[in-house]
Amino acid sequence: MFTGDRSGDWLFDALHHAGFANQPTSVHAADGLRLRDAYITATIRCAPPANKPLPAEILTCRPYLLDELRLLDRVRVVVGLGRIGWDAYLRARRALGHGPPPVRPVFAHGATSDLGGGVTLIACYHPSQQNTFTGKLTRSMLRAVFTQARRILERPSEP
Repeated sequence: MFTGDRSGDWLFDALHHAGFANQPTSVHAADGLRLRDAYITATIRCAPPANKPLPAEILTCRPYLLDELRLLDRVRVVVGLGRIGWDAYLRARRALGHGPPPVRPVFAHGATSDLGGGVTLIACYHPSQQNTFTGKLTRSMLRAVFTQARRILERPSEP
């Protein structure tokens, strides 16, 4: 996912900068990219028209997201790319039986939310061309989010 497109160029650079990826780019599936302490998933599995997924598309892909999240049993930090990713993760947590967070999370780039159970959610604008070409998201902003995620992971976890 993200491999070979401009969003991926931005994302893999930020992941590499924060120590989550062994290289700053990924152009094809066999290019050697390896992620450490990171997993990438998506709310939807296709590129919708105008990059605006409909609620029905999100709902259709939801079982795949839930299946993946069930398998990830050591999650401590989640970066929600865009409001769609942010909201989808919060809905998925509820669907998987996690209680509501202590404080209602509000999406704002760089905002963090303690979801309870040792999980922190970080908001990030999606690295779409619409956001990167207009300057809504800069490389330094994206790098800062993943640097923040790395710092959280380096803190000792509570028993």
